[in-house]
Amino acid sequence: MAAEQITPQQIVTLANKPERPYRFGFLLLPNFSLIAFSSAIEPLRMANWVTGEDCYETVLISHDGEAVASSFGVQTLVDCSLATMPTLDAVFVCGASPIARTGNEAIIAWLRRQANTSLAIGGIGTGSYILACAGLLNEHRATIHWWDMASLKAEFPQTQVMNTLFEIDGKRYTCSGGTASMDMMLFLIGQHFDMSLAGAISEQFICERMRAGDDQQRIPLKNRIGASQPKLIEAVSLMEANLEEPLSSEDLAELVGISRRHLERLFKQHLQTVPSKHYLELRLERARQLLRQSDKPAAEIGNECGFSSASYFSTAYRNHYGVSPREERNRVEVTEGIMPSGLGRSRNSF
Repeated sequence: MAAEQITPQQIVTLANKPERPYRFGFLLLPNFSLIAFSSAIEPLRMANWVTGEDCYETVLISHDGEAVASSFGVQTLVDCSLATMPTLDAVFVCGASPIARTGNEAIIAWLRRQANTSLAIGGIGTGSYILACAGLLNEHRATIHWWDMASLKAEFPQTQVMNTLFEIDGKRYTCSGGTASMDMMLFLIGQHFDMSLAGAISEQFICERMRAGDDQQRIPLKNRIGASQPKLIEAVSLMEANLEEPLSSEDLAELVGISRRHLERLFKQHLQTVPSKHYLELRLERARQLLRQSDKPAAEIGNECGFSSASYFSTAYRNHYGVSPREERNRVEVTEGIMPSGLGRSRNSF
């Protein structure tokens, strides 16, 4: 006997049906990032599927209404031009990969005309750069892929550039590109409806967890300091490989073949910190990741990250993040609304 098919309505039922679908536009720039675009649009389609309701409509836009080539070279048909665009709740600029610094004058001028309207405007990947060119990110928090972060900071000092996955600041939405656009859309779906819907969509895409906006982008050390400091890179790699049983600064220096004083000079010059502080931040970052995406007891997580006692872990965590490990975990539970099947949270935390 064939298994009974599960209908969308049996998966999630909305407490309040939308009066009308939210209408999101996606303004595609030539050579737009295909993965960032698809990661943004698929959660909206899935919201409709798992509820059986028309939660979202999507409109694909190009400057002139003509098809646009993606980063993969595939021509993507659009629904309209900027001149014929329907009324939208939000429009997202899907930026080129890499940044296209010329040829965007008409789009930038159009964006400037939207500055004082009620339209929410977002940048996906390098789309954040186009928003900054239009002055829409002045005095706003914003993010962009780590590869372009330094140039965005340098060119637009009035923008508060964050090393985060996505930023929602008023009517300005930006994300770092790649799969981070899915995290941003899941957050917006949770705001429009509830987090149980966002959680159900996440499960459909077999996502381990819904990442929060303040999750940090991971910037490879070589890209931060260049390849000219192999001893420093080696020392940090040793730190990352030895979180549970931290090495002393003397041991690190000996393993990479330099003196402790030279090691401290390298950290101070290139990372503006000392080895012990950087090591502590790596361990706390790993602890935060585990608190957010696993059901391990907090005491066990602290031990895995090299903290010899629960009180030491709790104090260090609060000093760095402003909340205790227990508060961190509770905050994630509230944000996510529901946990993926089989991942019930442990209450043995402090």
